[in-house]
Amino acid sequence: MMPWYQLPLFSIRRAALALMLPAAFLGAIAFPNQLQIATAQTSGQTSGENRPIQIKSDIQEYDAKTQVATARGNVQMVYAARGIQATAAQAQYFSKERRIVLSGNVYVLQQGGNSIRGETVTYLIDNGRFVVQPKAGRQVESIYIVNDSQVNQATSPAPATAPFQRSN
Repeated sequence: MMPWYQLPLFSIRRAALALMLPAAFLGAIAFPNQLQIATAQTSGQTSGENRPIQIKSDIQEYDAKTQVATARGNVQMVYAARGIQATAAQAQYFSKERRIVLSGNVYVLQQGGNSIRGETVTYLIDNGRFVVQPKAGRQVESIYIVNDSQVNQATSPAPATAPFQRSN
């Protein structure tokens, strides 16, 4: 085998590219600047105060032409700025539309204990809104934590009313 400095320039460039691409790819997908900028615009922050959405998975791809990042296999999403954690089989981030589509046995947990389960969950970043669809023939499940002490303080007892009387 020849030492690296005796290889043709093309081979050296190809080897360098092969070594750089995984790092560049992971940096762009795992913590894409577009995700951070999108998040900052959502909450009215300046670009110096970006809030990342972290996505971990077995495989990640990014299509620069369509500006869509796709993560597949054991997807874990954390959006700490909004207190959201999610798991799914696949996640797609559509940077132009500013939305994230989670699919395949999706579970979303919000800070405070609220949760959503469904087959497909679309998170609209600008609105902070979830749209959930079930598997065919099934239903979506949501669990909302209600603090009873706040409910009891907010509602006063019903006023006493006179019994119903029939008029003649």
